[in-house]
Amino acid sequence: MRMSSLLLGSAAALSVAWGAQAADAVVAAEPEPMEYVRVCDAFGTGYFYIPGTETCLRVSGYLRFQTSFGPNEVNGRQGWGSQGTSDWDSFSRAQIVVTSKSDTEFGTLTGLFAGEFSADNDTDAGDSVINVDQAYIQLGGLKAGFYYSWWDKGLNGETDKISNFTEFNSIAYLYTGGPLQFGVAVDELEGRSTKDNGVGIEGIVSATVGGVSIDLLGSYDTEVEEGAVRALISAEIGPGVLQAAGIWTSDPNVYFAASEWSVAASYRYDVSEKLAITPGIQYWGDYGFASDADQWRGGITVDYEVAAGLDSRVSVQYTNRDSGLGSDDFLSGFVRLQRDF
Repeated sequence: MRMSSLLLGSAAALSVAWGAQAADAVVAAEPEPMEYVRVCDAFGTGYFYIPGTETCLRVSGYLRFQTSFGPNEVNGRQGWGSQGTSDWDSFSRAQIVVTSKSDTEFGTLTGLFAGEFSADNDTDAGDSVINVDQAYIQLGGLKAGFYYSWWDKGLNGETDKISNFTEFNSIAYLYTGGPLQFGVAVDELEGRSTKDNGVGIEGIVSATVGGVSIDLLGSYDTEVEEGAVRALISAEIGPGVLQAAGIWTSDPNVYFAASEWSVAASYRYDVSEKLAITPGIQYWGDYGFASDADQWRGGITVDYEVAAGLDSRVSVQYTNRDSGLGSDDFLSGFVRLQRDF
């Protein structure tokens, strides 16, 4: 009996002591959850949220290798100046585009920076060029910064040349109402003449109905007090897209300076999901603003998707120029391989 009481008492004492020690034990804190990068699908594919913010970011761009051919193709290339007389030239280029987007009470707020890095020749110095391709801020329809103007829009293919300079430091507003768009832009014209910085004015009206769209664009260059107008139409026809453009200018200016007037057309034929063939043609009347000169060009552009994200393009163009001094004709074009990401 005494032995049983002793054993029971010892067990009770041990259980009390263990409970006291357990109460004093230190419990490790749970690790705080980390905030991983979240996908943002509000503005299309490729965006992700910057951690701790509601701003979406996307990094995109391309890597390009191209070999061009034509008369004096090397002329004006970085590092050669007017010394180069070769009829072919190769270069490599990388472009990095960083785009940020977020929603505000005034519409979508966008910031974009695009940098280009080009390598052209094998000289010891000056063989590479770093260029700011675009840098702008956009809030709703209001856009300010350095970017491509409405004149940069062209036809499918590589035959047409329906603009002059297309990048400026600008402020623009584009209003969209259903199938219609109305826009006005003010461009800084700098270094185009010996005068003080000038101003360029652009105005555009666009309409889209089904598979047909049309742009009417007019601009005025205050430095030379001349203007230019252009109409561009695009229509989905059959297995491709037919496009045409017409331009008239009062005299050479920053927006168009090749001729007094010009017409161009192209048809992009989608042979398959990977292959497209685009023939094109353009005619310049009063080329170089000489009444006895004209020029026409015809050619073909072939696009082929080698693999997802890897595209190739081959362009071959024939140009014929007639003037009071005689005629001249030549072939030009390029072969391009490009990796987009």
